[in-house]
Amino acid sequence: MLGGTELIRRKLGKDAYAMTINLLLNSEGKKMGKTEKGAVWLDANKTTPYEFYQYWRNVADADVLKCIRMLTFLPVEEINLMNSWEGSKLNEAKAILAYELTKMIHGEEEAGKAKEASEALFGGGANLENMPKFALSKDDFTEDKIDLMGILVKAGMATSRSDARRAIEQGGVSVNDEKITDVYRSYDIDYIGNGDMIVKKGKKSFKKIVIE
Repeated sequence: MLGGTELIRRKLGKDAYAMTINLLLNSEGKKMGKTEKGAVWLDANKTTPYEFYQYWRNVADADVLKCIRMLTFLPVEEINLMNSWEGSKLNEAKAILAYELTKMIHGEEEAGKAKEASEALFGGGANLENMPKFALSKDDFTEDKIDLMGILVKAGMATSRSDARRAIEQGGVSVNDEKITDVYRSYDIDYIGNGDMIVKKGKKSFKKIVIE
């Protein structure tokens, strides 16, 4: 940075300045932005608007107000009113943080879709149209069937069939709110073709499986 400011001074004869800020750390002193996929990206092709929204929606209670202060343009007076928030009100603060940041990066429309999908799945709403989707092709099926491990891998919810197997065996996978522990569970093309197959892995990873 100092080399850059000096170059500008010599080339243009003008003063230039470099500004630094502290790293964004969580309450444990670790850098924020890391996920099981490696990082939270601003590029929608690497981190979808919904995944971006969910990352901020799930920050720790101890970090939410700090993030709102540092990363949003909400009035300070409004943020100060949140200082006494606890319990469900902190969840409201997280939703505010997630919406404001997603709107800033991906626009109001995508932020609205991400919020609606999150509320539909976790808040008992009915409209799941905007939830993340993964489209299987007919070539993914063998004799018109595909097993759950294959779905998890193809949808990017597991890194390998072994990873998918472990998740199923540990009770961390459900299909349409039914916990699946049978690693050999398969689904036929007609079932998935109805367009209402929702696969969840853990508490935060889920996708609607469709056929293109």
